[in-house]
Amino acid sequence: MTHSHQYELMVILDPEIDERQVSPNLDKFLKVITNDGGSIDGVDVWGRRRFAYEIQKKTEGIYAVVNFTATSEATQELDRQLKLSELILRTKVLRAEEAIAQVAAEAKRSEEKAARKAAAPAKAAKA
Repeated sequence: MTHSHQYELMVILDPEIDERQVSPNLDKFLKVITNDGGSIDGVDVWGRRRFAYEIQKKTEGIYAVVNFTATSEATQELDRQLKLSELILRTKVLRAEEAIAQVAAEAKRSEEKAARKAAAPAKAAKA
């Protein structure tokens, strides 16, 4: 019995696509998961975002996040197929627990940064 895990997939699609085509396009790939007995728990299309730097000569892309439950084999196959697609500029798969940990770490970092910032003026005043 292979174990299923919860994953979060972030995909950046070619900006030339009509945003209404994002879900139908992703559905074709997500069959890898459902055919293997996994489930798609949610597809959230964030829409067009500008990149900080060019990806494959493009300055923006359409972001989508898919939450799903699947075996690691099916997940690897999904990622492989997405990477082969012309429509997909970038993919990133995270185990749900990693995604949560990353968000928590990010929040902790920004809190520490804010605390340092708050402490800084006091030092500067003495100079």
